Amino acid sequence: MTQPSPMAGRLPEPYGSGGGANLADILERVLDKGVVIAGDIRINLLDIELLTVKLRLIVASVDKAKEMGIDWWETDPALSSGARRDELARENAELRARLAELESGRPRSRAHGPEEAP
Repeated sequence: MTQPSPMAGRLPEPYGSGGGANLADILERVLDKGVVIAGDIRINLLDIELLTVKLRLIVASVDKAKEMGIDWWETDPALSSGARRDELARENAELRARLAELESGRPRSRAHGPEEAP
C-alpha cells in the first residue's frame, strides 16, 4: 500500500515554487515605480457630446509622487493642516481689512478692477 504524498492535497503555488512574489513585494514595486491608469468616457447622442468623464489614477509612494512634481495634497486645506492654517490666516486678514474699511467709512482700493479717474 502506498502512502499519499503530503503535497497531494495542496494547491500549487500561484507563481511556481520558490520564485514567486508575494503581495508585499508587488506593492513595494508599484509604489516605488508608480502606476498611471488613464481613461476617458464620452457619451454622445446624435453627434452631440452630452457628458465627458476623464479618469486619471496614479498609484505611487509620496516620495515618488513628489519626484514627479505631484504635491497637491500639501496645499489642499481638506488634507493638510498647514494649508488649512494658511487659508484661515488669509481669510482672517481679509476680514480684518474689510472691518477696518467699514469702520473708517471709506471703500478700500480695488486690486483687480480698473482704476477710477479722480
